[in-house]
Amino acid sequence: MSLLSGKKILLGITGGIAAYKTPLLVRALIQQSAEVKVVMTPSSKDFVSPLTLSTLSKNPVLSTFTAEDSDNPVWNDHVELGQWADLLLVAPATANTLSSMVHGRCNNLLLAVYLSAKCPVFIAPAMDLDMYAHPSIQENINTLKSFGNHVLPVGEGFLASGLEGKGRMLEPEEMVSKVVSFFNPTLELKGKKVLITAGPTYEAIDPVRFIGNHSSGKMGYALAEVALKMGAAVTLISGPSSEKINHPSLKLIKVVSAEEMLTAVQEFYDSTDIAIAAAAVADFKPKKIASNKLKKESGLAHISLVPTVDILSYMGEKKKKQKLIGFALETENELEHAKGKLSRKNLDGIVLNSLQDPDAGFSVTTNKITFIHADFRAESYPLQSKLECAQRIFEQILTL
Repeated sequence: MSLLSGKKILLGITGGIAAYKTPLLVRALIQQSAEVKVVMTPSSKDFVSPLTLSTLSKNPVLSTFTAEDSDNPVWNDHVELGQWADLLLVAPATANTLSSMVHGRCNNLLLAVYLSAKCPVFIAPAMDLDMYAHPSIQENINTLKSFGNHVLPVGEGFLASGLEGKGRMLEPEEMVSKVVSFFNPTLELKGKKVLITAGPTYEAIDPVRFIGNHSSGKMGYALAEVALKMGAAVTLISGPSSEKINHPSLKLIKVVSAEEMLTAVQEFYDSTDIAIAAAAVADFKPKKIASNKLKKESGLAHISLVPTVDILSYMGEKKKKQKLIGFALETENELEHAKGKLSRKNLDGIVLNSLQDPDAGFSVTTNKITFIHADFRAESYPLQSKLECAQRIFEQILTL
């Protein structure tokens, strides 16, 4: 069976010289059994013929909000197009189009479709090397990534200006390969066992109260989702969380306290290939748990605390074949503190979170991370969804 069988691809073409390659792109997508529709910006028609694209795609090519050359105009519904597509691919994406997508401009049919699309969006930039390297373009690319879009890398070679360097649109077969890989992810973790801790721990004060933190478990659950998609058998040890996940290859173990989490880790750690400690384990617990609810007038004024078990230290000390990844949430001297934890805990890598960004950290669906290797090499990523963060983390783990 062809790798894109049944997939509906909406190709958006903008006005750059690389548009001349789009007939080859349409043909390559159709050769993989995709259904292709094309939306063009008005200026793109200066570079490639709508007739060629409609002949190859076997669908009308759209470029305006109403059907052209008609005494009875028909509305080209941008919302319906966005809902029809399984994937929107904008290729080539000019500097002007990137800026318009970032700022929500809606002055042509393609931009209206983009703003309406619920499907994944792939963007293939194409421009001269100095334009591509300009800080404003790089900022726009990072912003589009933070929106959840997939911005494809550019190619390197001879450009229309006669210069040579980065900026050319990926070749059609390379773009098709990216699309195929998206819909048919390689099972790079098939046969591997992945252990993930997630969420907070609650340390009881009495039957009613506890010491805890604001962790929602979203990051740990996202890591589990990505690992499952990559073919791993996943053991997810979760503190209290409202997140939901279900998969035949998932073993979900619910715990409350740090002691319970350690017990679960001890049971599965030896047979694990990759362990990711994403849980926000409470650092302290009451020295004694009251059997009855403490009265605020007498019992709550003085509660003696003792440290909880250090689960990550245990994992680092017992590490044999495992790749062990920790998390660090810091508020000051972030990089320095994360590197110190990386060394002390005998980790293979650590993911640094920051609370400096209001859209990163606890409870929100986005995060801003830096992956630090054992040799202190650091890969920083812009603000993006926690699911995308999880994908970036596994990309780094696969290089270890």
